[in-house]
Amino acid sequence: MTQSIQLDLPEWLAETLRTQRTCISDEDKVRLAISLANQNVIQRSGGPFGAVVFDEDDRVVAAGVNRVVPLNCSTAHAEMMAFMFAQRHLGRFRLNGDGRRYTLATSAQPCAMCYGGSLWAGIDRLLIGARGSDVEELSEFDEGPLPADWVGELERRKIDVRRDLLRDQAREVFLRYREHAGVAY
Repeated sequence: MTQSIQLDLPEWLAETLRTQRTCISDEDKVRLAISLANQNVIQRSGGPFGAVVFDEDDRVVAAGVNRVVPLNCSTAHAEMMAFMFAQRHLGRFRLNGDGRRYTLATSAQPCAMCYGGSLWAGIDRLLIGARGSDVEELSEFDEGPLPADWVGELERRKIDVRRDLLRDQAREVFLRYREHAGVAY
């Protein structure tokens, strides 16, 4: 039985982040997440999702893209990958455990699993491109059940939520992904 697991991000991601280390506006943060999702589709290295963790100085801490199919790992969602790499980089399981504020920018609304991860990862802000309904309309993905007032639940836990940032651009990634239907990712 295997006693360890290795989760890798595609090689192109590190090169992309070398040129993009800071994003000031919320729109720029989500634009980067959407760009990563789009590149993941173009490179055929995973599904149409991207996520980036930023510190309070607007610097990229870590990023993730969907790697479920290439890694045969149902939890390798973009948000979860970004959380894991940020936690590893910072050396703690709770990102804001140092008293600083952290933001997660996502190309699409977190699914049920990533919503749960957002509660415990230690983020203070969540920036979202496409809605969950967009994801389900434009792809075969089932985003799972969320509480009826999921935004309110996050806000009660002091996580500020902004939705629909560059929503049309985020939706375009799912259209591009749909065009490649049947292609193994």
